[in-house]
Amino acid sequence: MTAAVSLLSAGRQPSVQEIAGAAGVSRTTFYRAFPSRAELVEALQLKPEPDTYQRVLEAALQMLRTQTLATLSMDELAATARVSRANLYRLYPGKAALFSAILVAYSPFEPVMALFARLGNRPPEEVVPELVLTAYRSVAGRTGLVRTLLLEVTSMTPETQQAFTETGLRAFGTFAGYLSAQMAAGRLRRIHPMIAVQSLVGGVMFHLLAGPVLGQATVDVPAGEAAVLQFAQVWLRGMRPEA
Repeated sequence: MTAAVSLLSAGRQPSVQEIAGAAGVSRTTFYRAFPSRAELVEALQLKPEPDTYQRVLEAALQMLRTQTLATLSMDELAATARVSRANLYRLYPGKAALFSAILVAYSPFEPVMALFARLGNRPPEEVVPELVLTAYRSVAGRTGLVRTLLLEVTSMTPETQQAFTETGLRAFGTFAGYLSAQMAAGRLRRIHPMIAVQSLVGGVMFHLLAGPVLGQATVDVPAGEAAVLQFAQVWLRGMRPEA
């Protein structure tokens, strides 16, 4: 067991043959004690390998393209990501924790929160263009990912609601609070802050999701960062304070 711990803790993935050789036993003897390498890792209670987090998240996203979080099997996820069930549950105790990690890793919410922490109370003419660019860059070229996350968030299952509350709702609330302060300072037209949030986010979101379809039309459709910046400028003009 000591030899196995040494090999498995070295930051690599030794084969069963290497582990058995280091332990001084045959492969047959190894398999009598442990049906697989994963079972050995589970028995030793080793920390997950460095790339395990990323493998699990990527496998989960792949599975969510053809099923929902509610129907996703954690056992199947462990097999797809090539990790033991024990390590999977050490990383993500349940689906809520798994989906929260997906949102943190792949959604615009964390970059947006970092933006507000950096720019603070700067005027909308500075913040809003940076905001749409930050959000766009975090998901650019991954329309399928945006669609998957949107469908899961709007499914309103207990797992997705908890994860969205900890990430997305916090980001939307921060944005609404910023807009409310800007309205009070006379920099923006006074409307309900959440309506103002939706009027900006909705246009950019539709642009991202509908882009591949509209791109097939004969009409030339703007794309990329220049396009989302146009949404920001249109929104700023519409939100100018009334005379």
